[in-house]
Amino acid sequence: MNKSELVDTLAKTTGMTKADAGAAVDALFAPKNGIIAKALKKGNRIQITGFGTFETKKRKARTGRNPRTGEKIKIAASKAPAFRPGKGLKEAVK
Repeated sequence: MNKSELVDTLAKTTGMTKADAGAAVDALFAPKNGIIAKALKKGNRIQITGFGTFETKKRKARTGRNPRTGEKIKIAASKAPAFRPGKGLKEAVK
């Protein structure tokens, strides 16, 4: 399912207009200024009971290899977004 299909399904399920459903999806999932992205940038986690948890994971600095040359390279420490599904979502998918 892509974004437009998600918007269509949300509009049909809730009775919202497609424009309102699109605005709701954007408000949650926009990569730069969406609610989830803003919370993760601040270091907060978002827990939706039964669905899952969005959080940031810290990656330590490490040494890697350039696959072309085999040369060792330093990979800097970083933060990455992560999602951990909740019990309800896991059971629904089974």
